[in-house]
Amino acid sequence: MTKKYAEPEEFTTLELMAVCGSRQIKNGEVVFIGTGLPLIAAMLAKKTHAPRAKIVYEAGFIDSNAKDIALSIADSRLGYRASAAIGLIETLGLMLQGGHVDVGFVGAAQIDEYGNINTTYIGSFENPTVRLPGSGGGNDIVSSAKRFVVIMMHEKRKMVKKLDYLTSPGFLDGPGAREKAGLMGDGPSLVVTNLCQMDFDPDTKRIRLATAHPGVSVQQVLENSGFDLIVPKNVQTTELPTPEELTLLRAIDPSGIYIPRAK
Repeated sequence: MTKKYAEPEEFTTLELMAVCGSRQIKNGEVVFIGTGLPLIAAMLAKKTHAPRAKIVYEAGFIDSNAKDIALSIADSRLGYRASAAIGLIETLGLMLQGGHVDVGFVGAAQIDEYGNINTTYIGSFENPTVRLPGSGGGNDIVSSAKRFVVIMMHEKRKMVKKLDYLTSPGFLDGPGAREKAGLMGDGPSLVVTNLCQMDFDPDTKRIRLATAHPGVSVQQVLENSGFDLIVPKNVQTTELPTPEELTLLRAIDPSGIYIPRAK
C-alpha cells in the first residue's frame, strides 16, 4: 500500500538546501558526512531514493541505525545497530584514502571559482580577523572522495576570487591540476547555497550557476559572488522539495536542532 503525503506548508531555505544535498546521493553509495545539514541530507536520502546508501561518520560509526538524531560525529547514539564502530584513523585512512568513499560533504568559510576551500582563518596569517577550526577531516574528504559536495551560505565575503588560506583543494588552478598534485578524488561536483546550486564547467573547471532557488534571481546570485560566475543562457529553477521529502525531513529532525522550524 502506497503511503499518501498531504501537501506541506511552505518550506524554508535550509529545508531546500538539505533536500538538494540528499539528491546528490545515489543508491548504494558510501557517503562521508559530518553533522549539520549533511547529516540531515544523508538520512533523507536513505529514507527516499537511496535506501542502500552507507553513511560513514568521521568518528568511526558506519551505517548507523540510530533512533534519534546525533548531536555530533562522535555521539554514542550513532553506535545503535551500526555495521561497524571503528576510529578516526580508519575512517580517514583506510576508508577515505583507500578510495572507498563515493561522495563526501563539506562546508566552507570561503570558496573560490575553482572550488578550493578555506576553513582555517580570515585575514592575514600574521594577524587574522577570525580563526576557524581548520581542516579537521575536510582535506581528507576533498582530496580522496570520488567527488564532494559543498553546502554553505552564499555571501560575497565567502565567494571570493582569492582565498585567505587554502585549506582543502578543489580544482586548484584549473584542468589537470588535481591529477598533477596526485589527488585521488575527482573534485567538487556541486555547491549548494541558500541562493542557488552551482556545478563546475567540465572544460575550464570553473564554477557555474546550475539552478537558482525559487524567488531568487540570477542578478541576486551575481551580486553575492566575488568571482566571475559562469552563467548559462537558460538558468533553471531548483526543483522544489516534494511533500514526501518535506514530511520525512521534518520527522528526521523533529526538534529543529539543525533545521529550525518556520515561525
